[in-house]
Amino acid sequence: MAIHMDIERYRELPAVHRLLAHPEVEQWLEDEARSNVLLALQVAIDTARRLVAEDAPDVDLSVEGILSFAHQWLEQRAQMHLQRVINATGTVLHTNLGRAPLAPEALVAIMDVAKGYSNVELDLTTGERGHRYDHVEPLLCELTGAEAALVVNNNAAAVWLVLNEMAKDKRVAVSRGELVEIGGSFRISEVMRASGATLVEVGTTNKTHEYDYERALADGVDLVMRVHTSNFRIVGFSYQPPLSALVALAHTAGVPIIEDLGSGSLLDLRSQGIGDEPSVRASILAGVDIVTFSGDKLLGATQVGVICGKREWIDRIRNNQLLRALRVDKLTLAALEATLRLYLDEEKAWKNIPTLRMLTTNSEELRMIAEQLAREVTLCVGGHARCRVLETTSKVGGGALPMEDIPTFALALFPISSTSSRLLKALREQSPPIIARIAKDEVILDVRTLFEWDYEELVQGIRNAMNAIAE
Repeated sequence: MAIHMDIERYRELPAVHRLLAHPEVEQWLEDEARSNVLLALQVAIDTARRLVAEDAPDVDLSVEGILSFAHQWLEQRAQMHLQRVINATGTVLHTNLGRAPLAPEALVAIMDVAKGYSNVELDLTTGERGHRYDHVEPLLCELTGAEAALVVNNNAAAVWLVLNEMAKDKRVAVSRGELVEIGGSFRISEVMRASGATLVEVGTTNKTHEYDYERALADGVDLVMRVHTSNFRIVGFSYQPPLSALVALAHTAGVPIIEDLGSGSLLDLRSQGIGDEPSVRASILAGVDIVTFSGDKLLGATQVGVICGKREWIDRIRNNQLLRALRVDKLTLAALEATLRLYLDEEKAWKNIPTLRMLTTNSEELRMIAEQLAREVTLCVGGHARCRVLETTSKVGGGALPMEDIPTFALALFPISSTSSRLLKALREQSPPIIARIAKDEVILDVRTLFEWDYEELVQGIRNAMNAIAE
């Protein structure tokens, strides 16, 4: 009997040729390729057939029901997989969400270069072939005090290339307390091994003294490497030599010293009451031969790895045959140059670079934004959820300043007739997706990482998400 009932229900399914003749489908064909529309209809019918076989309740087998599913499938297929999201996590440099948002000036520069041709490797003065690094090297030198600079596609690549050129088949001294693991389980020790360098561990996890480096230098290491532990901190009974002392030890022994700064701050965040992040310029002034750092963290630009320092070493690295495999494209250079130009006016940098602006927005301003949004959300969710303003903390993220908690305000949503996990999922399913977090069974939406153009979409997305979980 059940098989007979299934056959009868299958007969209710409309034929593909009948669906193709429907006026709504004819409209789709004006914008979509016939093959895409046909595939959507077949997927819709196959899905309905599977639901019938699974004895699913309330399966709409009408023409309208099949067309509705086919239309949803076409919309999902047309949507870009990589898309903008609303970051309500409060983590400014969220690695999963693309880290640093770009300044308006960087967006304009990308558009200008992307829409046509550019002088990416053309010297406009001589008319001869130029070097792509010339667009950003003078700016990097001016801002860091370095003699020379170049960029590659990320900081791990920068460290690898530097070691490959300066320490291949040579021994490199690194403190045990600095052997970090970065995101995606990539370890500095493995990057060193891949470069051809031999790691020589000195000191202990919590304490490395000057005499530890002296012993390694006396044993014949060829290079000293210092790694800024930007994604963790060793506190309490700990010690590491001042950078100036380490530079003196290395140079007295006649070997170079390199430093991986990771986050790459060009401004003093301590002046804004944020953390104790070292600056690139301070390392260059201390005499470090080569410094590497990221472009999409505290610098606030796009993903690059910056290599700067002494010209004799930069020239050698520039001639390394593997540099070409790590080079950046014209759009990356445009965004980086535009961002670096903002740093020429420190006040403009604090104001126009989104990362710096988000990190330094004061709590009172955030409280006012949170209260206004809470009023709007309360009106639209009705009795489906409780909404309150919560005083909490934001994070820097991106492996930078892990101990730093920045005071902030957020919306805290507690769904009445559902669960916080369902609401969190429903928020991710909005367009644009809203990314939040859960704390103490409330959905937390931190306003520190919101842009002004996010506000209206955030409120609408919350309304739609609440309606979805209330059905």
